[in-house]
Amino acid sequence: MSRHYYLFGLFILFVMMGTHSNGYADVPGAPILLAQNVYWAQSNQDASADEQESEKDEYDDEYEDDVQLIADPISGINRGMYHFNDKLYFWALKPVARGYGFIVPDVIREGIRNFFHNIRFPGRFINCMLQAKTDKAAAEFATFYVNTIVGLLGFFDPAADDPRLHPSPEDTGQTFAVWGAGFGPYITLPFLGPSSGRDAVGLVGDTFVDPLFWLLDFWPEGLAVRAGTTVNNTSMRIGDYEALKEAALDPYVAIRNAYAQNRNKLIAE
Repeated sequence: MSRHYYLFGLFILFVMMGTHSNGYADVPGAPILLAQNVYWAQSNQDASADEQESEKDEYDDEYEDDVQLIADPISGINRGMYHFNDKLYFWALKPVARGYGFIVPDVIREGIRNFFHNIRFPGRFINCMLQAKTDKAAAEFATFYVNTIVGLLGFFDPAADDPRLHPSPEDTGQTFAVWGAGFGPYITLPFLGPSSGRDAVGLVGDTFVDPLFWLLDFWPEGLAVRAGTTVNNTSMRIGDYEALKEAALDPYVAIRNAYAQNRNKLIAE
């Protein structure tokens, strides 16, 4: 019986901590990197075919040569954490998210995702201002205003009709980078997935500008909301992480390099 309580506790901790940010606050554990790759792909849909092919070839070359785009001095520990997160995803989070997705209609799950993205507007807005990105800050404010008023507190996303109102997300790690901080060492955080020394410290800032941190007690309301949003968003991404693993000769290296590439791209924007 004690073993069952231990495993249940691990699962609760996993979903509770599935709010790791780096721009994708509701994506849990190992699949967070995938969410970043999905955004990276979507943000390049307007690029020309030649540009996309060039980017793909560049990534292939980097992967084949195993070029470290970020220092990885504790690769042994990081690999262990990667496998830990991977097992938790397949053994705990994925089955729950799949059952949830079977029961709850797509429109409701999309509304929940939209609502929590909308309510976390302050973090994105503040980091835009700290980076002196006034145009992006204005776009974030306009998106929040439209979706809150017209979109019924953010459950709908009418701002999506205007491409100017969907800037790439900003977080505290990106702010540190704009201020001159380097990546630091690559870190695979237990439960949270890929990160770096700089972005791990940035998580503290992201936490304090998250309205849910101030509005909800840690237990039980805060835990329940974080678990629910994690399961909800994971249910809309099942299959993507698996595809990423199957396409990579070494998933750990692919995730590490893609993480660094994506963060550099977001910072450059």
